[in-house]
Amino acid sequence: MAPSQQAKSLKTVRRLLIGMAGAGACLLSTASGALAQTPAKPAPGAPQASPQVAPQAAPQAVPGFWDPRRRPERPDLSRLTVIRFLTETDYPPFNYTGADGNPAGFNVDLARALCEEIKVTCTVQMRRFETLVDALSSNRGDAIIASMAVSPQLRARADFTDPYYRVPARFASRKDAVMQEIRPEYLEGKKVGVIAGSAHEAYLKAMFTDAELHGYPNDEALRTALRRGEVDFIFGDAISLAFWINGTDSGDCCAFSGGPFVESRFFGEGVGIAVRKGNDLLRQALNWALFRVWEKGRYTDLWLRYFSVSPF
Repeated sequence: MAPSQQAKSLKTVRRLLIGMAGAGACLLSTASGALAQTPAKPAPGAPQASPQVAPQAAPQAVPGFWDPRRRPERPDLSRLTVIRFLTETDYPPFNYTGADGNPAGFNVDLARALCEEIKVTCTVQMRRFETLVDALSSNRGDAIIASMAVSPQLRARADFTDPYYRVPARFASRKDAVMQEIRPEYLEGKKVGVIAGSAHEAYLKAMFTDAELHGYPNDEALRTALRRGEVDFIFGDAISLAFWINGTDSGDCCAFSGGPFVESRFFGEGVGIAVRKGNDLLRQALNWALFRVWEKGRYTDLWLRYFSVSPF
């Protein structure tokens, strides 16, 4: 991605159910294994582990949500002649208008890769996010690929593919205090900032009961507190944190500590491609193509192109 596009401010991830469902997710690190963390208290009487302090942030990692042992069957693709994708107008780096005026972004490139795998003509139309489901229902498009988080409310209006990405929750700290691993006992008495009233705050209250929580009204206030050293860590949506860490607003102050945390009860089902209710042929075709794109390494290539600091 061009530097000007990277510098473009990332909008609040307003429609993602912040987090990443745990079932079936695996993390593939480009340098070393990066396992999703599920915090747990040590058994009574067990020795307390000491925090592992790293000199730098965790290595780049790429998410993968496909089990190689569960290869989807190839559906009859002969009935598919075109797929009309719908996406949002302005949500970089996932979808935005490119320098040539055409749709661009991670979602757009993934849609085109799926069409190449299925060997079908592909079009991508950009619309305002709030109009996408109505446009799909009224047959003005065949599939929505717009970072749309699956929810029970949306499932009543559309069918969804398997998740093609999820948003993990992660801790960030100042660079001189990065930890390779974070457990509840490591943060006992530590000041941890979080958005008040968020799913992240609820998670910390349930799992990190000995940390000293500090609630903030918005991302700007939360990140400013970490940059100034008013808190030891902040906890939140890893995608927006990744762009902040890698952007100019952070002043190169901070980095991720520990790995991604996964809990579907707090953080939702993940992000899928929506199709019209009952369109099983297209849903199955997209699921098959997603697996193939991942299996061939094209998904990894796309992820690394758009995420220089991985949320994972």
